[in-house]
Amino acid sequence: MTNAKDAIDDARDELWDANGVARYLRVSRSWVYQKTEEGRLPCLRVGGLIRFDPAAVRAFARGDTRPAKVVPLRGSPSGKNG
Repeated sequence: MTNAKDAIDDARDELWDANGVARYLRVSRSWVYQKTEEGRLPCLRVGGLIRFDPAAVRAFARGDTRPAKVVPLRGSPSGKNG
């Protein structure tokens, strides 16, 4: 059985997609992609996908204007590349 602490820990580890960010910020998905391409909205690249750290999105929403950092994730979860 999952307890509340495990559920909170799982939610902290979760990455958002563009739809989740758009929903949180109450903007369009295209706006999210535009700000990401401009380097204003921090993101993670997972292969060809773009994902977002919820904490970084919340900081952006609070007005944190530090340059966004795009972080490519390397390797696979199993530790095997390719």
